Amino acid sequence: MNKKFFVFFISLIFATSCKEKSVKISMDNSIIPPKAEKIPVQLEKHGDIRIDNYYWLNERDNPEVIDYLERENDYNDKVTAHTKDFQKRLFEEMKSRIKEDDESVPYKFNGYWYISRYEEGKDYPVYTRKKDSLKAPEEILFDCNKMAEGHSFFNLKGINISPDNKLAAFGIDTVGRRKYIIQIKNLETGDILPVKIDNVTGGSTWANDNKTLFYTRKDEQTLRSDKIYKHVLGKKVEDDKLVYNENDETFSAFVYKTKSEKYIVFGSYSTLTTEYSFISADKPDEKLTVFHPRERGLEYNISHFEDSFYVLTNADGATNFKLMKTPETSTIKENWEEVIPHREDVLLEDIDIFKEYLVVSERNKGLNQIRIIRWDGNADYYLPFDNETYSAYTTTNLDFDTDILRYNYNSLTTPRSTIDFNMKTKEKEIKKEQEVLGGNFDKNDYASERVWATAQDGTKIPISMVYKKGIKKNGKNPLLLYAYGSYGSTIDPYFSTIRLSLLNRGFIYAIAHIRGGEYLGRQWYEDGKILKKKNTFTDYIDCSKYLIDEKYTSSNHLYAMGGSAGGLLMGAIVNMAPKLYNGVVAAVPFVDVVTTMLDESIPLTTGEYDEWGNPNEKEFYDYIKSYSPYDNVIGQDYPNMLVTTGLHDSQVQYWEPAKWVAKLRELKTDKNILLLHTNMEAGHGGASGRFEALKEVAEEYAFILDLEGIKE
Repeated sequence: MNKKFFVFFISLIFATSCKEKSVKISMDNSIIPPKAEKIPVQLEKHGDIRIDNYYWLNERDNPEVIDYLERENDYNDKVTAHTKDFQKRLFEEMKSRIKEDDESVPYKFNGYWYISRYEEGKDYPVYTRKKDSLKAPEEILFDCNKMAEGHSFFNLKGINISPDNKLAAFGIDTVGRRKYIIQIKNLETGDILPVKIDNVTGGSTWANDNKTLFYTRKDEQTLRSDKIYKHVLGKKVEDDKLVYNENDETFSAFVYKTKSEKYIVFGSYSTLTTEYSFISADKPDEKLTVFHPRERGLEYNISHFEDSFYVLTNADGATNFKLMKTPETSTIKENWEEVIPHREDVLLEDIDIFKEYLVVSERNKGLNQIRIIRWDGNADYYLPFDNETYSAYTTTNLDFDTDILRYNYNSLTTPRSTIDFNMKTKEKEIKKEQEVLGGNFDKNDYASERVWATAQDGTKIPISMVYKKGIKKNGKNPLLLYAYGSYGSTIDPYFSTIRLSLLNRGFIYAIAHIRGGEYLGRQWYEDGKILKKKNTFTDYIDCSKYLIDEKYTSSNHLYAMGGSAGGLLMGAIVNMAPKLYNGVVAAVPFVDVVTTMLDESIPLTTGEYDEWGNPNEKEFYDYIKSYSPYDNVIGQDYPNMLVTTGLHDSQVQYWEPAKWVAKLRELKTDKNILLLHTNMEAGHGGASGRFEALKEVAEEYAFILDLEGIKE
């Protein structure tokens, strides 16, 4: 719960008075799309036979696979050659709104103020700190620009300072496959210690002795984080002791220290179940104590305060979670006592613990709420928010003995603000408001609203929208509809300087809060997973129809976008309702669901059974097959489509979108654009630099704008 991815046919009957034809992009007929070789492979399960003609594309080291991907890239370059200058202008336009020499709001921890900043013209952050006072000399911890030199991809994560402030453990990935190497820096001398721990998650946790470091290692093939080790400074990595081994292939492990710094916690989780163990942070060689043994379907998270643990849990049917308390010496469920009860209409998402206050993050009717409760019972109130398209959430609150709560607020029309709120006096101080450079941004030029579409089963589906004031509901507005809809992950309404490049050109931008996320509570998630997964797809289609019926747009001007599990959504809706959309952007799409979920060697597969179902069981196999985009491509007209992927993607393997595009090329009956762009040097998150990533957005936006006939 902490802030944290069929075809059946339906009649498409929707009213619209918009008679204009969608813009057709003239293409040079001499540009021949690549054609992947068909090598039939028979796949059989439960007596059902599937023929996969493009199974061979999963051979990552096969030169013919690389050749095919490069031919697709070349085709993409040629088809979009007329937009290259436009892409560059979009990139420069988006970049020009960003404050290049920007820095974070400082936060204090263990005697130091920590700040990250960007320097003008550079892609990566510089991590710094100052001792005691913000006026003290700056100490550079990591300059990622220097560290990234010579690498086409670079990501640093998991900076972890030892309790005595002398050492920093950190993780580096230079491939994009999320296999990190942990190293340790001596902050007094600036030297990097001769310690390299490979194939890890990147995060780590110091014991209070300043010499013992706990970290989580990944399975070499599946990349499941399954083993937690203990490294002692001065000893060889090969001698590191295995502390925790998660044998269940549907679970992954992690480790962290409680905010009280009293305990080191070893966690293990699957989609539906969690389990924790702990030791004293002062006794790193101590035997682990199980907090409460795992029970299928029981989820809980733990925080420590004084002599108790606070437990956020769905125990005893608390679908939207409740808060419990238990003595640190008696942690099994039978000893849990209720602090905040379960509520049918309020999702309890997270808590922050301070010496005098308990801060509770909730969601009510889709909207974020922050509740502040004094431990002594003398205060209990909510921070006031008066918008229907906002996002508010607590951020870095490492200081335990303080009255100050730090949170972020933004909306579809309002740039992000970092706010320090005094929980005692109720005064707030805006520490920083996101700057929108360029001199022509005025939030009063834009409007936002939340509307509700009716799904085919009668459920009301919320849609958050933003647009430039003055649009007319005449069916002629271009509209980009974004959604995700899996894993209980909620896409909150948020401000984006990048998105202005669409809004300022007349686009409406909308987020469909479809089932599969948790926008309207945990049941909203439960109603969009496993054997109810199709609700996610039909919700999106019904939102699309609503926006057309209400004349916000028309099918000639409606564009769909989603990534990863949201790319699965894109794959499903183009099979089910292709005529609703003029263009679709599917980023790193999870589209070969049956084959992937049957292959336990692929990263993430076994841990996903509670999200999609285990196709080794026939009921789930049949259901997944009925919507899996790759399995349901047929001979019909499809919208214009841009599909993107990364060769080193560890979450959605590159071959899924590659196979999907190959099959679409074979079977589709239209002459619409179909493009595949593979980033040969990146993984699931795309390019690593802040400006390099903008180039990928510029490519996507140029594709959509070009379809709309917008050239400038």
